[in-house]
Amino acid sequence: MSVVEIIKVIFYGIVEGITEWLPVSSTGHLILFESFWPLHLSAAFLEMFRVVIQLGAILAVCVVFFSRLNPFDSGKNRSEKQETWDIWKKVIIGCLPAGVLGLAANNYMDAHFYKWQVVAVTLIVYGVAFILIENKNAHTRPAIRSFGRLSYKTAVLIGLFQCLSLVPGTSRSGATILGAMILGVSRTVAAEYSFFMAIPIMLGASLVKLVKYGLHFTGSELFVLFLGMAVAFAVSLFVVRFLMNFIRQYSFKIFGYYRIILGAVVILIALIAPGVLP
Repeated sequence: MSVVEIIKVIFYGIVEGITEWLPVSSTGHLILFESFWPLHLSAAFLEMFRVVIQLGAILAVCVVFFSRLNPFDSGKNRSEKQETWDIWKKVIIGCLPAGVLGLAANNYMDAHFYKWQVVAVTLIVYGVAFILIENKNAHTRPAIRSFGRLSYKTAVLIGLFQCLSLVPGTSRSGATILGAMILGVSRTVAAEYSFFMAIPIMLGASLVKLVKYGLHFTGSELFVLFLGMAVAFAVSLFVVRFLMNFIRQYSFKIFGYYRIILGAVVILIALIAPGVLP
């Protein structure tokens, strides 16, 4: 594999590590990135790579929140361990809708929704939604400010919002955070819950893609996959911490504006240079 291809993979990992956690759509960014700087690998491998590279980012969440998510931590008392189990129960319940729908619609989504038109529209629509919701909530105190106050019913409803992220350009974190905020959840709890739900969802999605691909890798493909995951992991360690600090002081409106601008740029590129975008 050439040095140029290795540099491409590193950039893919950086893009994934940044965009997986910010509500701007990692899959949408990877699709756009591929259009301008494609990896010279099979279409089947790239379809799998877009999803499985996210495992590196997921591992970063496990590291950053290891104590919070570990119910067997000897430093926790009985009440704290019960609280951790409660988090996991809500995470699993919240993941069920997207897990079931994702398995049922996986092939259809791959065949019909990985297009620049879909990415552009979802970037703009959810960008506007973030701005409107933040403006609406500007002078309201969220009703749910801790995991203890997050009911199982609310967890399921947030999980239904997560189903929207099956459409490229939506953003899994964006859909869940937006849905949670609409339901009266604070930014901090919404972001953490979104991060935690990513663990089982992306493990499941990656398993589906790996099985579909067939687990028959060349040496170059294995190198690309693990390098991309490693870079995504390293970058995500910083991005997760950054986002949690950021939302304690600022709103998500900046990401809304970014999404609208990027969506408009995608449309402009498609009009100026037809055929460049998939």
